[in-house]
Order: sequence, then C-alpha cells, then structure tokens
Amino acid sequence: MSTFPAFRAGLFAAAFTAAVPAFATPQQGSGVAWDIVEGLTTEIGPRMAGSEAEARARDWGSAKLKALGFQNVRVEEFKTLAWQRGPESAKLTAPYAQPLAITALGFSVPTPKGGLKAPLVYFPTLAALEAAPDGSLKGKVAFIDHAMRAAQDGSGYGPYGNVRRQGPSVASRKGAAGVVIRSAGTDSHRNPHTGVTVFAKDVQPIPAGAVSNPDADLIARTAARTAAGGKPMAIDLTLEGKPFPDAPSGNVVADLPGRDPSLPIIVIACHLDSWDLGTGAIDDASGCAIVTAAALAAQQGGQALRTIRVLWSGNEEMGIGGGGGAVYARMHGAEPHAVAMESDFGADKVWAAKFNTAAENKPMVDKVKAALWPMGIVPHEGETEGGADVAAIIKAQDLAVIDLGQDGMHYFDLHHTPDDTLDKVDPAALQQNVDAWTAVLKVIANEPGVIGKGQ
Repeated sequence: MSTFPAFRAGLFAAAFTAAVPAFATPQQGSGVAWDIVEGLTTEIGPRMAGSEAEARARDWGSAKLKALGFQNVRVEEFKTLAWQRGPESAKLTAPYAQPLAITALGFSVPTPKGGLKAPLVYFPTLAALEAAPDGSLKGKVAFIDHAMRAAQDGSGYGPYGNVRRQGPSVASRKGAAGVVIRSAGTDSHRNPHTGVTVFAKDVQPIPAGAVSNPDADLIARTAARTAAGGKPMAIDLTLEGKPFPDAPSGNVVADLPGRDPSLPIIVIACHLDSWDLGTGAIDDASGCAIVTAAALAAQQGGQALRTIRVLWSGNEEMGIGGGGGAVYARMHGAEPHAVAMESDFGADKVWAAKFNTAAENKPMVDKVKAALWPMGIVPHEGETEGGADVAAIIKAQDLAVIDLGQDGMHYFDLHHTPDDTLDKVDPAALQQNVDAWTAVLKVIANEPGVIGKGQ
C-alpha cells in the first residue's frame, strides 16, 4: 500500500494536468492562409499523387476557392504515372545486427518475396559509385553516402539531391540488386526522407530506399571498420512499393478577373499533392495558402487591372515530364500570360527577391523593390527559378519571372519526412509570406504596359 498521502497525490495530479496544455498546444493562426494550411492538413492530410486523398483534396480545394470568391473555378483532371508505397523495412545483418529507419523512394520496384538479403557495399559519394567497374555490384546492394548541409537558399538540394535522383540508375548500371542512400536532408532525427527517383531508360529499375541520417552515420562507421579489416556488411531489405500507371490526378485552377481582360494574366502556383509520410504542411499546403491569400489581399482597395490566376497543381512530387505544371501549359498555352510565380519552399520568412524582366520594366521592378524594402526583403542577383509548377508555361511563353526567396535553413530538416506537419508552420512567418506576395501582386497586377522577360 502506498504511503503517499491522497491529498498530495491529488495536488500533484492537478498541477501536472494544468501544466500539460502549455507545452502540448501548438501555435494557432488566423486568416485565409492559416485556414487553408490548417484545413488541408487536418481534413485531408497526406495527398499522394493518384490517391483517393489527392482526389478529395481537389474537391476540397475547389470548394474552398469558390467560397473565397474566386471565379471560373475548375478541376482539370489528367492521367499520370504515379507510385504506391508498400511495407518497408531494413536491418543490417552483418557485421552487427542493427535495425535501420528506411523509406522507399518513389518509383522503387519491389524487392523479391521474402526480402533482399545481400552484401552491402559502401560508397562515400555518387562519384565513387560512378567510378566502380561495371558488373562489380552483381548480387549486392549499394549504399551511397553524401554530406548535404543546410543553406539559406536551399542550394545544396541540387547537387546532393542527385544522389537520390541519379544514384539508383547508376547502381543498376553497375549490376546492383538494390540501392540504399543517405536521405537528402539536413536533420539529425531518425526520420528518413522519401522522394522520387527516375530510372534512366537504359537501366533495369531496382529496389531503392533512403535511411535516416543517424542510420547513415551508423553504416558509414561500420564501413570504416570493414575497410580496416573488419567483417563485411550485409543487409536484409524489404521494399514493396511499386509504380502505379494511369493514375488519376488533376489541377485546380481559379481566377480573380481583372478590370482589363485583354491584358495577359498573372499566374501564381503551388502544388496540391504531397508525400505520404507527413501531412504536407510545408510541402506544399503552405504554398497554396500563401498564393491564394495574397491574390485575395491584392484586391483590397479595388479590383486589380490584370486577372490573377491561382494554380494548385497536381502530381508535382512524382510528375515525370513536369506533372500538373506541364499539363497546365498544354491546356492553357494559347492564353497570354505575363508573369509566372510559385511558392514551394515552406513557410519560413521571405528574405530575398530575384527578377527576370525586360529592361523597359525597370520602373515596375523598382516599385516592387520599394514595396518589399520595409519588410527587410532585398533584391539579389542570379537566375530566377520559377519552379516546377510554372516551368512549362514560362518556357512555352518566355515569361517574366519573379522569385521570392524564403529562408531555407530548416526546410530540408522536414522535407519529405513524417515531420512535415502543421505544428512546424509559424503563423507569423506564414503571414509575412502573404504580405510579401501581396505587395508584389499589387504592383504587377496593376501594370498597364507590356511585361516582358529579360534577355
């Protein structure tokens, strides 16, 4: 029998209960942008391309945009090659028995029934794998390491992401039965980062997965012992995901008509689909929230001169050939556009702006810079990127582009992981994005002259 007095137990329980909400309740925002990101992540959640959830998200988005006052709201469906996740697991079986936190990469093919049990060969870089003799990995699993580091502009994702995008094809060319990579991420959590890999046409697709950074560290340490004369490594790998051809997807498109319908439109984009490990809060419900709220806010004080079109693109994450952005360009390529912009880098604050506009648009650009300056957002040199959801229409019509660069120091801690959830969205930073986008749109959507691309 406990000798702890009952009244003391009651006081302790009451004090503990009172303290919990202060630590357990995440920040809550308000306004159009918060309502969208909160609604998508709560009412729909993960939105894999081709899935029933992505279809529900399209219906949800269509209803939301209509309720907000957008016009010509439509869902433009298309078929696409997608991918379905299956059961997945991995463990080192030699020289030490160790479980591994793993996730399959999109377009991985399944391991054999009962899993793939094979020697594991360590490569410190993608270049080291490329240098391996052809056929040297027959019957083996390749492990590809790298050293991605955080950068404010996210520039590390290009070169280090190639381990995911190209590594599995290279491993297949070397004869590998499977491939495992260090996740393309900058965190130290035991969360693997998924993402798509596209097998080259001349190679046989193989099972492909990514382990968390701590597990990649474990493999690297073990490989060093093997290189120093220790026992070789072996892995037991199960990845049952498989491609999903002719999957249903679609774009949600909506307009805020301008006062002069003869002027080329402004298109601002995000992507509606997400990976399945988290709920797609930063990638890219936040982007859809930002562009939609900004389009509405740009009408405050009067209808804009030009039509502002919002594109919530489908199948961006696995879209071979451009996904929903490419479909949009095919369907709307005959409609004159002036500027294309995209938000797809989370919800941290905007800190930089880049411009690709014609020399004669300098007065317009100067107005944009002046509007952003009080927010601490300054112009930067360098090429504009546009983004996957607008790349095709930019190319088709040689459009002007404005990039609003967000702080990416922590984006790849969360990107494509189970941690991509609503609690990671700071309401104040989200609203700062809306304010920045609104400032830009108020200028460019009311520009009466020709808006052109720089040379």
